[in-house]
Amino acid sequence: MSTGLIPRPSSVALGDGAFALTDAVSITGEAEAVALLIARLHRRTGLSLPATPSAAIRLRIDGEGAAESYRLAVDARRVELTASDAAGLQHGVHTLLQLVAPTRQGWVWPAVTIDDSPRFAHRGLMLDVARHFFAVDVVERLLERMAELKLNVLHLHLSDDQGWRLALDSRPRLAKTASGSAALGDAGGCYSRADWRRILDAAASRHITVIPEFDVPGHTHAVGLAYPEIVRPPVISAELEQTAAEFGGDLPVAGQAYTGFGVGFSSLRIGERETSAFLRDVFTELAALTPGPYVHIGGDEALGTSRDDYDAAIAEVTALVTSLGKTPVAWHEAGTATNLAAGTIGQYWGFVHPVDGADEKARGFVEGGGRLILSPADAVYLDMKDNADCPLGLTWANGPTPLRRAYAWEPADVVSGIREEQILGIEAALWTETIRTEDDIQQMVFPRLAAAAEVAWSASTSRSWESFRERLADLATRWDADGLAYRRIDDVPWRRP
Repeated sequence: MSTGLIPRPSSVALGDGAFALTDAVSITGEAEAVALLIARLHRRTGLSLPATPSAAIRLRIDGEGAAESYRLAVDARRVELTASDAAGLQHGVHTLLQLVAPTRQGWVWPAVTIDDSPRFAHRGLMLDVARHFFAVDVVERLLERMAELKLNVLHLHLSDDQGWRLALDSRPRLAKTASGSAALGDAGGCYSRADWRRILDAAASRHITVIPEFDVPGHTHAVGLAYPEIVRPPVISAELEQTAAEFGGDLPVAGQAYTGFGVGFSSLRIGERETSAFLRDVFTELAALTPGPYVHIGGDEALGTSRDDYDAAIAEVTALVTSLGKTPVAWHEAGTATNLAAGTIGQYWGFVHPVDGADEKARGFVEGGGRLILSPADAVYLDMKDNADCPLGLTWANGPTPLRRAYAWEPADVVSGIREEQILGIEAALWTETIRTEDDIQQMVFPRLAAAAEVAWSASTSRSWESFRERLADLATRWDADGLAYRRIDDVPWRRP
């Protein structure tokens, strides 16, 4: 019997026989995990298993083992799921949900023994809601899919040249004036404080940490719609003109909403009192609204900012975030900035084989006492086309990114001189210049997010492309049952729906 387990567990051994699931079987254990398993089994099988004090299915936390780890033992008479913590117990429940299978006799779990724990602590997905805005319920459904793959971080890119996406009491004009536009001329949007709380609660219930990002000092054209006094006029380069010619859309104009795909033309006015007051207001409020340990400050593609101003901005904002009790995260360009706050986490978005000194910049974070999140664009940027005929997405990251390339890379080999313990984790990213709907999200995220999840969770010695493609085909039968709009990428032996 195929297990279809993704990500692949640290240790898995199939036994003989199976545990038969019927309405007469009951569950006991930690209430949150029990409720999740009952609800999802009902959705999958139609069975309504009761929760009773004495049961054949037991879910419990014993506090033993690594963070997020779990142990699972299934035979014909019992199911024992034991975890180190609540997150590990949830991961084990999702393993059980992947294992459940129909037979002629009914629904069963195969006899199996699993001992499992994650390779990396940070296993994430970044969703760009600035280029295109997505409602809370879309984010909630994405969080559910992330939890199924044992991902534990949602990074939300909340500001860019095309729009600002979180309402702040300290700077109300951002929601009123800077949030109405999006890429391709589409309508924008903005999360209210109540919306933000819903997202945070939905994430917390799935043991997922939310990392919010306000991108500075570049990617700030929309800020200038609300506070023009703190943003410099757009810098029009030959590259920007070429992008406009290739993808359409006007060149940026100060005071007018920008709906194109160009980058690097905007900048805050660094070193001025009004700008510092703005930065203090928005990051202070963001830190207060968000319970997680991290705040992302952007720092990428600040081509319209002089080097001295860039260094000053990164120093100012990372020090500010640190003073607010949060750990700053920045894109890899900030790694060699002067006076980068100690302990700042770097997010590497260069290629699997670094070019243009991206690896040197990434090492700067480690030299300053921080760690790295790896998001190599030519492996885990999910907005890249998977092949040239894909109707959505772009191709700038070394051309289309097929599923096999999204899977077959080794995190420890990307940035030379970095030890595995200096890698915080892996984060896939979905930029949304061409992504306009929830169906678009699903088409681009799945199945490649499953590849990223396995790279982040499973030991390199246990990963195999041939095994992955077979397990993915099995897992996709569950996606078919749920109506997920994934792409049937070539080189996978998909089952007929």
